[in-house]
Amino acid sequence: MVKCAFSGKEIPKGTGKMFVRKNGQILWFMNSKCQKNYLGLHRKPVNYKWTKAYVKGEAGVALKKAATAEAKAEKAAAKTAADE
Repeated sequence: MVKCAFSGKEIPKGTGKMFVRKNGQILWFMNSKCQKNYLGLHRKPVNYKWTKAYVKGEAGVALKKAATAEAKAEKAAAKTAADE
């Protein structure tokens, strides 16, 4: 199956739109909403909650925040242990 160039979701066979650029690059879109956002409005998928790029980015941010909080807790525990 082919994935949508904007939303990142899989497109069922027999549906969607294919756009071919002048340089030969093929872009698949699952609907006109995705096509308009990508080609017409030049929007980035990372900024929209209904795209896979946004979900992937948010998951990465959440993991980084958790790791940072864990590292801070370990550092504080080490500092407390050193003070005693």
